[in-house]
Amino acid sequence: MNPDMLLPLVTSIGWLILAMSSLASHRLGWGQLVKMALAWVVIFGGIFMVVEWFLYVQGSASSLM
Repeated sequence: MNPDMLLPLVTSIGWLILAMSSLASHRLGWGQLVKMALAWVVIFGGIFMVVEWFLYVQGSASSLM
């Protein structure tokens, strides 16, 4: 493992624990938890796809010049 990736990994785990504890404090049912988790996966997955598409298009355009 690269030492430069240790800090982002630790902070990501910390943020995940914080988000999970916040969600658990609402005492929602399992069905609602699954729906909310899937909604967030779709949101972040969509953002990821848009950013990746933008970087791909930008790289393709720069290789043409």
